[in-house]
Parts: sequence; structure tokens; C-alpha cells
Amino acid sequence: MERTFLMIKPDGVQRQLVGEVIKRFETKGFTLVGLKFMKVSRELAEQHYAVHKERPFFGSLVEFIISAPVVAMVWEGKGVIASARKIIGATNPLNSEPGTIRGDFGVDVGRNLIHGSDAPETAQQEVSLWFTEEELVSWQLAVTPWLYE
Repeated sequence: MERTFLMIKPDGVQRQLVGEVIKRFETKGFTLVGLKFMKVSRELAEQHYAVHKERPFFGSLVEFIISAPVVAMVWEGKGVIASARKIIGATNPLNSEPGTIRGDFGVDVGRNLIHGSDAPETAQQEVSLWFTEEELVSWQLAVTPWLYE
């Protein structure tokens, strides 16, 4: 099974959307295998956004992500990376379809509620950056035979 990293950003936590986000992924049939409610260190934020280090918005990304608690998660399931990207919606909420998290709740690109890994390689890097192997719990939903052939 494929795994992906998702993070409900400070704006999503402050707006009390944690349960709504989790519900959407559970309802889809994905399995939650890791969950942390945490305040992000500057070091972790800089590592997470390292790909943007030379961009002018790097500093504001880091400052925002360390400004308040986040919910870091690892989800598992068939095609979870691509499905998560669809459930999340476009980076700019104004371009997100209704029914997506950002389309339903987002207003501004700088406050787009949630981060999701964009590819298998990125997912693997982000999962290992945010979670140790001991913090991940492999298990199977009782409904798995009803989800997958």
C-alpha cells in the first residue's frame, strides 16, 4: 500500500477543521497510520520547505508554519497520493473545485489549510522527516475487503 504525508496547517487548526479533514480521508477509505498534534520547530520547518529555500517566500512559509500548532498525518491506501491531491484541491483555493478541502474552506493562497505530498518520492521524504518508523502503526481496516478487489 502507498503512503502519503498530510499536514493540517496552522490556519486549518485555528479554524477547527481537523475533524472535517480527517473525516474526508476516512470516508474515502484510507487508513490513518500516523498522527501528531505539534508545534513545529524552525529547524523542521526549514527542512520541510528546503526546496523553496532560494525563493522569496521561503521566510514567510517558515514563519507561518511555526506560528501555531499543526496536525501531521500519514495516510495509507491504494493511490492515496493522487487521491489526496484531488481531495485537497488546487494550491490556490480560488482555483479549487467545490467539494475539495481548499475549494470548500479556503479563501487565500497563503492560507490554504493543508499540505499534501505531491509524488511518491516526496511522500517518502516527508513521512521520514516528520515521523520515525516506530511512530507509524500498520494495521488493516475491517472494511478493507469491501474497498479493494
